[in-house]
Amino acid sequence: MSELLSRITIDPEICHGKPCIRHLRYSVESMLEYLATGDTFEDLLTEFPDLERDDLRACLELAAQSLKLKSQHLVLA
Repeated sequence: MSELLSRITIDPEICHGKPCIRHLRYSVESMLEYLATGDTFEDLLTEFPDLERDDLRACLELAAQSLKLKSQHLVLA
C-alpha cells in the first residue's frame, strides 16, 4: 500500500463505513465528486481546512487503484 493510501480509513462508525480521509468525516466519494464537478485542490483546501493536499492526492490514488483491481464496464448515457 502506498504511503498516500494510509491516509484513507474505513470505520463502520464514520460515514456508514465508506472510505474517509484520516478518520475525519470527509468521504473519498465526496471529495472525488467535488473534483469531478470542477473544484480544484485549492478550493477544497480552503473550504475544508482540516484537509491537506496529500489527503486529496490519496483520494485520487484510491480511485486509480480501484480501477486497476477489476474490469470495469461503464455505460455512458
